Amino acid sequence: MNLFNTPEAIDMGIEKERKRRDFYGYAALKFKENDMVELFSRLRDWENTHIKKFSEIRATLEESEATESYQGEFAAYAKATVDDILYKQVSAEWFAENVKEPLTAIQYGMGFEKDAILFFNELLKFMTPHHKEKIQELINEEKKHLIYLSELKKKYDK
Repeated sequence: MNLFNTPEAIDMGIEKERKRRDFYGYAALKFKENDMVELFSRLRDWENTHIKKFSEIRATLEESEATESYQGEFAAYAKATVDDILYKQVSAEWFAENVKEPLTAIQYGMGFEKDAILFFNELLKFMTPHHKEKIQELINEEKKHLIYLSELKKKYDK
């Protein structure tokens, strides 16, 4: 039987939420357009709430292991997503240099939200029913974020 440490997977989710929060914070400060400032400020705050929710889930998990198809499966998957270039790039310097237009920020945001949905869906497979419900709530919230970004994209995608 191949196992991985469930709390470590939650820690990876928390780190991804922090990166998204930081990106949205940079975007909220960068642009002058009211709709951009408003949405990215809200997204930043929502991601902060997700960090708290994930931290609450993490606090209730005992050091436990979950079954994998092969040894290292989830760890390799999670590391690949956290180490993704999208997440490595999030810094004030990179943002200032590379995200100059609202549409670019929106597209990156959409990529982050899609990534979150994919990551959380994979995490569901390894959670207890109680934790699955909380993770599903986070997935539903990330889907809403994607919709908000998609709606805003229509305005800037000319």
